[in-house]
Amino acid sequence: MDIQRKMLLTGSLFMLFAVLLGAMASHYLERTLPSESILSFKVGVRYMVYHALALLIFSGKKFYSARFKRIVYTFFTYGILLFSGSIFLLSFKTLFPFSIGWIGPITPVGGGFLIVGWSICVWNFLKNDS
Repeated sequence: MDIQRKMLLTGSLFMLFAVLLGAMASHYLERTLPSESILSFKVGVRYMVYHALALLIFSGKKFYSARFKRIVYTFFTYGILLFSGSIFLLSFKTLFPFSIGWIGPITPVGGGFLIVGWSICVWNFLKNDS
């Protein structure tokens, strides 16, 4: 599968999961989780949406190189999985009979992946400004 199709598929899957998880947070989780956990969960959904949209947008531009797309795809995909995924899990920490606090340090690692991905975008845009 070429990188453009991979970005389209991954971005679409992340959007699908974001809509499903957002609906779940609004209609079901509010009855089972504390309000702080719901707010955190919604942050994870929001960042998943932002970066899924970025994957969809960057997949379609002809002037982005395949190398740029592969790098951005990698950083955004791992960033979403680590950042949003760890937030989702931590939102349920009150329901686990054991501690999952060790997951907490994964969130900033995922955020770092997202920041690096955007930094690469900025660098690419400035470099190709001419």
